[in-house]
Amino acid sequence: MSDDLTQPIRYLERIAAYYQALGYGEPYRFARIDDVPFAPMAKPLSEARIALVTTAAPFRPELGDQGPGAAYNAAAKFFEVYAVPAEPPPDLRISHIAYDRKHTSAEDSGTWLPLAALKNAAREGSIGSPSPRVYGFPTNRSQRTSIDKDAPALLDLVRGDRADAALLVANCPVCHQSVALAARHLEASGLPTVVLGCAKDIVEHVGVPRFLFSDFPLGNAAGRPHDSASQRETLALALGLLESATGPRTTAHSPLVWPGDSSWKLDYSNAARMSPGEIAEARRKFDAGRATARQLRRGNPPATG
Repeated sequence: MSDDLTQPIRYLERIAAYYQALGYGEPYRFARIDDVPFAPMAKPLSEARIALVTTAAPFRPELGDQGPGAAYNAAAKFFEVYAVPAEPPPDLRISHIAYDRKHTSAEDSGTWLPLAALKNAAREGSIGSPSPRVYGFPTNRSQRTSIDKDAPALLDLVRGDRADAALLVANCPVCHQSVALAARHLEASGLPTVVLGCAKDIVEHVGVPRFLFSDFPLGNAAGRPHDSASQRETLALALGLLESATGPRTTAHSPLVWPGDSSWKLDYSNAARMSPGEIAEARRKFDAGRATARQLRRGNPPATG
């Protein structure tokens, strides 16, 4: 597999090769659905209530390090759709998902939770208002659970808050699949959506109505860190797509670029750049995280130290 640094990372190929190198055999099959629903906006953006959907988890101090730059923390995972008040801003973290820890730190939540930018858009009159709550959607490798359980639960919450459209922000590779499946369900029920993400091939493989792609390291779908102008621009592009898209599978490419050269694209889950020792350590960590997730699903909180 060759890497063309002028093109988006081919995550589907990269991840399949990575897990095969770790010794897991047949690669995970991401969802692919040909029939993509599409719901037009029923009112102007300036009058619309916009819901914000995230794969971030509420901070729980008893679950170990969840701060900026924290190692992958499976204990912080969540498995039920949730809603938390948008004011005051909720303390949400992404330590439980596989964002690009080498090239970003999750220090600036505005890169993966555009709540401040959304509130600013309301003050400027670009939208009517943000939804009164932020909605959490689990990153679930079980596509059936996402489709049959999580997506309907999300729809109930968003409808209950009378949202007119939804922004869904992805972080890790499976996050992109999860929110894509959620977006499809919302649109099939008449609610317009935009997925914001950095894994273009995954979202387009699943198939969504509207997608804003940013060619950034995973974990920065809402803009560059400590760059409020880029975060505002990213949100404006996503909001504009709600009205400009005329049919499903509409992908818009953000014109923003990641600082420096594009060599960051070579690193994420790239088994070809790892030593045998690094591959063995990655396997050990993945097995440990999977065991922790199994405990959590069974209702047994893992020990943290």
